[in-house]
Amino acid sequence: MNLSIIQPEWKVEKIEVATLTGERARSAGSNGRLGDHGKSCSVRIARMTIDGQVGFGHSGALTEELAEAVVGKSLLELFDENGRVLEPYRIPLEYPILDWLGRRQNTPVYELVSTSSRVPGSPLVVPCYDTSLYFDDLHLQDEQDAVALLKEEAQQGFDKGHRNFKIKVGRGGRHMPIAEGTKRDIAIIHGVAEVAGPEGRIMIDANNAYNLNLTKEVLAAVSDVNLYWIEEAFHEDDALYADLKAWLRERGQNVLIADGEGLASPHLVNWAKKGLVDVLQYDIIYPGFTHWLELGAQLDQAGLRSAPHCYGNAYGIYALGHIATAIKNFEFVEYDDIAIEGMDASAYQVENGLFHVPNKAGFGLDFDEELFARRVLASGWSR
Repeated sequence: MNLSIIQPEWKVEKIEVATLTGERARSAGSNGRLGDHGKSCSVRIARMTIDGQVGFGHSGALTEELAEAVVGKSLLELFDENGRVLEPYRIPLEYPILDWLGRRQNTPVYELVSTSSRVPGSPLVVPCYDTSLYFDDLHLQDEQDAVALLKEEAQQGFDKGHRNFKIKVGRGGRHMPIAEGTKRDIAIIHGVAEVAGPEGRIMIDANNAYNLNLTKEVLAAVSDVNLYWIEEAFHEDDALYADLKAWLRERGQNVLIADGEGLASPHLVNWAKKGLVDVLQYDIIYPGFTHWLELGAQLDQAGLRSAPHCYGNAYGIYALGHIATAIKNFEFVEYDDIAIEGMDASAYQVENGLFHVPNKAGFGLDFDEELFARRVLASGWSR
């Protein structure tokens, strides 16, 4: 980012933190390793006042001690010489900082960070997928009933504008007997693919609940599906990924291997550069936006694909749309349908499988400042 837009007299005057709560459009069930995710969601937001103006953003791991240290600093002190937020302030404060800058410049964050040749001010649309298809069927004994339920949920997403879907698989890893759970995974993949249609892209995510042979069994059984990637098939292992890659090549099956969320192997980027993994998925909140600006550039240079993970964080969903202009090989916005009280995201729209990012200042989100102030007083803090 160009540091010339930052004036040396702009100083941090106040930092306030509060948690805003909300709900998913539909309760989310289990995945391959965890139980029910439920319907309730929350997001921890910081409001920064700099030079008399405010910016809002997700604030992870911000302590009152760090806030005290930041108040009084000039905004320039929070950036390095390359225009990137300094490491100590990234996860705690990068989002309110960038939102503030966008608001002060009256420009979207995606224009501040863009490395593409897109025309400034032109509409920004980014591919997205519905990430809400969890194990909502475990209470059903009959496989056909389970498929019907997941098809109904996929249709709900389709009716809201989605065309691409990620399906949680790995029922046999914990919640069902292996053979029965794997058979149901395969049937549900086929069912959701019917809803998506021939043009819709399907992703499957096992949350490390498969092993190599189960992965091959499932991929062989859904070779007739427009399967775009398999995510977290098993815990990252270069020998197993080399085997899976070779097996896919021999079959002529064009399915990408995606990995990187959670406690990913520190070797994963190097394995990807060696051709063992195609899509990297570190989280947009942890390690965050600025980390992705740097990692995305590396992955672009290596011809690899970026699909930052975001599930369960309503702020991160919208941040994904903005970082897309800084990463050439950006794949999808991961969309989790969440409404947070006091955070208005209505300027964003999903249509025909595309995420429409508004040409609004900052991250394009409006906050109810009176509600936020009440939450600060009730259960947050201010410095």
